[in-house]
Amino acid sequence: MMNVAVSIVTYHTDCDELRRCLASLSSPVVSKVYVVDNARDIAVKELCGRYPVVEYMANDNVGYGAGHNVALRKSIEAGVRYHLVLNSDVEFLPESVEIAVRYMEQNENVALLHPRIVDSTGALQYTSRMLPTPWNVFARRFMPSFISRLSDERYLLKSMSHDAIFDAPYHQGSFMLLRVSALKRVGLFEERFFMYPEDIDLSRRLYRMYRTIYYPGITVVHHHRAASYHNSRMLWIHIVNMMKYFNKWGWFFDRERKEFNARLR
Repeated sequence: MMNVAVSIVTYHTDCDELRRCLASLSSPVVSKVYVVDNARDIAVKELCGRYPVVEYMANDNVGYGAGHNVALRKSIEAGVRYHLVLNSDVEFLPESVEIAVRYMEQNENVALLHPRIVDSTGALQYTSRMLPTPWNVFARRFMPSFISRLSDERYLLKSMSHDAIFDAPYHQGSFMLLRVSALKRVGLFEERFFMYPEDIDLSRRLYRMYRTIYYPGITVVHHHRAASYHNSRMLWIHIVNMMKYFNKWGWFFDRERKEFNARLR
């Protein structure tokens, strides 16, 4: 039952970066890797052709979540048990996928597993979080750190032990191991979001009915580009899509957010 499909959405992605990511997936439990290329890049297509397990899928630039949905629908059709949503800028030991799947096999109430994430220097990244408020988003972007520090520490769950498993309602989308049966119940990525809040939205929908866990039993290196911190166009895309997120769930009156976040205090 330990069959896993993987999806990686690319957009003018560096081939060396993608090659390192694909090397991490050389595991016997990985049955298929879908590379959904939103840029239709010939170099990416040629690289994918060197890997028997990889299926290259040329796609229009419809966004990050919508790109993954192309592959997720394939997994549902194929009857795959687990699907790994992955960024191209991550690396990990090939046995990591099998370790994670084994945990999910032993814990049927877990719908989403997110690993310990570190940056290129080995520093812990706080990628399992509370559901964000508008203040969290605004303060992290535009306020001096001495003003945002306290709320940021709560939002990023810095007081939680990151050496132990815990449930959180939001897990960042660079590595999301998903139980496909749960996705069939709650739905796929919300395609109204071009990119950025789609992982928040899916995490919280799964958290309503299942456990969505931070799992320190495996470590993933994320060479995080944080494009919206360095590119004004990406910043605007981030702002617009976070507005769509709050329009959906509530800006200042989000009862579910208040309930879920209270569990983590």
